[in-house]
Amino acid sequence: MHKGIFAYCFILFFNSLFAQSTIDVLHYKFKIELNDQNDTIKGTARIRFILKQLNGPFNFDLTAINGKGKGMIVTNVSLASSSRISFQQANDEITITAPSCKQGDTLDAVIAYKGIPADGLIISKNKYGDRTFFADNWPTRAHNWIPCKDQPDDKATFEFIVTAPAHYEVISNGRKTEEKIINPNKKLTHWVEDIPLSTKIMVIGVARFAVKEYKDSPPGIPISAWVYPQDSTTGFSNYSVAPAILKFLSNYIAPYPYNKLANVESKTIYGGMENASCIFYEESSASSPQGAESLLAHEISHQWFGDMASEKTFAHLWLSEGFATYLTHLYIANKYGIDSMNNEMKVDRQQVISFAKRSGHPVVDSISQPKFLLNPNSYQRGSWVLHMLHRQSGDSVFKQIIRSYYEKYKGANANTRDFELVAENVSGINLKVFFDQWLYRSSIPQLRIDWHYSDTEKKITLTLEQLQASEAFQFPLDILVNTTAEDSMIHTINITQKKQIFNFPLNSKPTSVVADPFTSLLFEGTVKEIK
Repeated sequence: MHKGIFAYCFILFFNSLFAQSTIDVLHYKFKIELNDQNDTIKGTARIRFILKQLNGPFNFDLTAINGKGKGMIVTNVSLASSSRISFQQANDEITITAPSCKQGDTLDAVIAYKGIPADGLIISKNKYGDRTFFADNWPTRAHNWIPCKDQPDDKATFEFIVTAPAHYEVISNGRKTEEKIINPNKKLTHWVEDIPLSTKIMVIGVARFAVKEYKDSPPGIPISAWVYPQDSTTGFSNYSVAPAILKFLSNYIAPYPYNKLANVESKTIYGGMENASCIFYEESSASSPQGAESLLAHEISHQWFGDMASEKTFAHLWLSEGFATYLTHLYIANKYGIDSMNNEMKVDRQQVISFAKRSGHPVVDSISQPKFLLNPNSYQRGSWVLHMLHRQSGDSVFKQIIRSYYEKYKGANANTRDFELVAENVSGINLKVFFDQWLYRSSIPQLRIDWHYSDTEKKITLTLEQLQASEAFQFPLDILVNTTAEDSMIHTINITQKKQIFNFPLNSKPTSVVADPFTSLLFEGTVKEIK
């Protein structure tokens, strides 16, 4: 996800969200009816799941009618294998009791419902005044319009069968298996996704679209743009970088995991939303004269990290957002050169410094609500952690870490310690201190570096102090010593204490001393000559 402008408020119910689930969903089959007369939707959800508990009721998430008349009302619930059931809708849950069912059973629940979505499915008008329907489920907003287990670690295959006015096109995850006119004014469109995904990235988009498939798409993976007809010229151009981005990432990480990539102009409340194989972008992305290359690179990176390899809980959101941010930088470096990437890293570093001064939260944050995790900790600092790991381990080892982590957790969920273990196994290095200090502490190094040159002893003395209130960080630091002669050099010093002194022989007085000349360390600091 790209943050963009995020000013949308919603309520999250953490007690139910992160409680141990009593079911494991295998497949969803959603039938959705849309119309132009009002915002009421009619739906039927057939949910196949495994019952994990010994006995007692089980639940699906679905938002009930609120005081403004928005929400869903359940009209019927049935189980294919049992006629003796009862259900209750309360507290944004459907509670089903089926006395004859037992632990380990694979069941099919059919839930009929209707209502006006309070959130999740955004029914509105686009910037041109045309009516649109766009799902926007992150982080746990899917249950505002579909019955589901709305948590990131419950992945399932799914399909959407959408009946809508015939003048709309319908886009979704996976492959389109059917499209037909069912009467003069209505059309049925059927999309199927065979790869298990989290509810946060299960979507439909229904609007008037201009559609283009790019001729430079990789073999067997059609890459397309779906934009408002009024934006077709700039939109098709702005989204045309997608094939090159996908090819770079496929070579760097692993083959692209889905059967298509649709890039969709939409009404998402985010800058971009990484819905698997069906990315939604904010409206300005298709009309901006500056293009949207970095935005596309970020969202396409999520197809691997965030969609296929997902975080177990939102506390580990950096495993999605930090990865996507850093992979975007790697793409920029590959296309435009390392200086372009380093400039981006410097900008990111300043954002991290500013955020650290006012936040007090570490990157792995189990306290803040998901909407507050859309911050420089998850994005820029998470990216910087990967950058430092990259610089300290080297290109080939780092690439193998990324590939091994993806291979192990594709189709599954991981937390930060899982990634740490993969990095240790690949690199052969104990990385506990590295991960603890950069991801589980809120502070960053604040360095004061003083230097003095002795002409009589022909040496430079560096005094480095860590000024942050927290304990000392441990890291390698490059120091560039420039002189008027040809003996300028780089010294790499290992920092382990709050205050350390280093001496280096030098034939002439430096013209300057530069800390971190290659942009390899996340820190705030000053370098000053002491005379």
